[in-house]
Amino acid sequence: THYDGREVPRATKERLLAALGVREDRPPEAAGLPDFHADPEARAPMPETLRRAPAWGLFCQLYELRSARSWGIGDFGDLARLATIAGEAGADFLGVNPLHALFLAEPERASPFHPSNRRFLNPLYIAMDDLPARPEAPAEALARLNAAELVDYQEVARLKLAALKGIHARRPFEGARFPEADFTAFLEEHGEALRRHALFEALSLELAAQGHGAGWRGWPESFRSADSPAVAAFAAARSQELHFHLWLQWIAHRQLSSARAAAQEAGMRIGLYLDLAVGEAPDGSATWSAPGLYLEGLVVGAPPDVFSKDGQVWNLAAFNPVALSAEYYAPLRALLAAQFRHAGALRIDHVMALRQLFLIPEGESAANGTHMAYPLAKMVKAVAEEAARHGAVVIGEDLGWVPPGFREAMAAANLLSYRIFYFEQEWGLFRRPATYPEMALACLSTHDLPTLAAWWRGDDIALRARHGLIDPDTAREQTGRRAEERVALVNALIDAGELAPGDAAGSADSLPPQVLPAACRFLARTPALMAAVRLADLIGPEAQTNLPGTDRTYPNWRRRAPVALEDLADHPVFREVTDAMRALRPRR
Repeated sequence: THYDGREVPRATKERLLAALGVREDRPPEAAGLPDFHADPEARAPMPETLRRAPAWGLFCQLYELRSARSWGIGDFGDLARLATIAGEAGADFLGVNPLHALFLAEPERASPFHPSNRRFLNPLYIAMDDLPARPEAPAEALARLNAAELVDYQEVARLKLAALKGIHARRPFEGARFPEADFTAFLEEHGEALRRHALFEALSLELAAQGHGAGWRGWPESFRSADSPAVAAFAAARSQELHFHLWLQWIAHRQLSSARAAAQEAGMRIGLYLDLAVGEAPDGSATWSAPGLYLEGLVVGAPPDVFSKDGQVWNLAAFNPVALSAEYYAPLRALLAAQFRHAGALRIDHVMALRQLFLIPEGESAANGTHMAYPLAKMVKAVAEEAARHGAVVIGEDLGWVPPGFREAMAAANLLSYRIFYFEQEWGLFRRPATYPEMALACLSTHDLPTLAAWWRGDDIALRARHGLIDPDTAREQTGRRAEERVALVNALIDAGELAPGDAAGSADSLPPQVLPAACRFLARTPALMAAVRLADLIGPEAQTNLPGTDRTYPNWRRRAPVALEDLADHPVFREVTDAMRALRPRR
């Protein structure tokens, strides 16, 4: 009802209660509320091999990968190749951005953290040279896409969908490589949820072409319910289009499975490390397919903080805890199983969602939002049991507003914490390696933060100021603090023995070449069971992947690596850092 000295508006509290089914004219118990107060008892698996030999790995954004064989965007074939390169360099895992289905009818909605449906995959990641037939594409258009610094999602989608439709029409299956029997089994395994998603995709493309938009909220009323007669008639009349979207998901799943196999064949103990977004777009496939599972009239966001003075509206639909409880958490388990099918490790974005979410009345500012509890014990039980069933490790991204006692509950449940070097400071000093917790993944930065080179220059502060996310006084204050942080970082590396005594790198305007490898070695020496190196820190792009609080005013989720995969293994910075990580965290 209040936080950080703010009183939550009465209208917000009433909206939240109404969404949960709590009304003034009946007792609260009648809503069927779950137990929000029980402590979790379940524990996710934690391989003993990790305790004996802590792991290291690489992170990347899949779309940013560049290769001679891809079509202007990183794909599952590139993922398999990078897994081989990383595995041969000694890495035990390869992390990527969420691979969830977005909006094929509106490719510019490119944020992997704002998906249409988290249970299914983004077909734009399909590798075009691993299909039942050879695709057709204009060489000039491909050359232009592959040379670009930014992903042209509109053109990539146009070319890929046209070529994929051609293959689907000519030869969707091919002997033992792409057997039709496997496709049939895939449909049976994923059932009605997959059929509805494919139906949404077909409808979305059709109605967007008519000017109604990709999301179902802009569609004619007769199509807004998956169970309407108009939708049934469309499905009957467009069976081939429905089959095409089912086939796309099958191809994508097969290729992602191949990438996982490549990671295992390269010797990785963990393999692919996937990422689960915190929610779904309110007008996407998931909310259209099962609207009763989501809180009506509310969206997920974040309260005001150092990165955004007014808070953030993420505009994501959230699970309704009452609906989850009524279905014995089966929808949550199905969502988790869809990730664990391909993952040896899973990062849960904003893992505090297992305990609470910051919810905002739709259409209002974040200042009118507040935190609402979720049944932590049941949520953790679902995560732990699904992880155990698939033999996977779970990492919880616990940045931002963390409730008191939550990290302790995570550690007790074997969910690794997420520790970013930039934030591990006390009293103006960077924490020493030995002070990091064992139950953690340690890394320099992540997609919402700058690379080390950009952090060093203060690019992130300048960007926030330029886009109005912080005021000029705050920008000046943060810029002054950054200069102090550079010196403190170098001193921490000196104290840890990673830089020579007296090294004056902290006074340099640009990142000195010795600092990045030293920082990576610093993280490798922490007790954290997992340590990750961001590919962008090694080869670029240096510019920030995503600037939270912006949409089309900054090229979020579009920047591509300047170094091709074919040249990666011989890149000097890649070799220096991976050699160091392998020496400090060898496989045993």
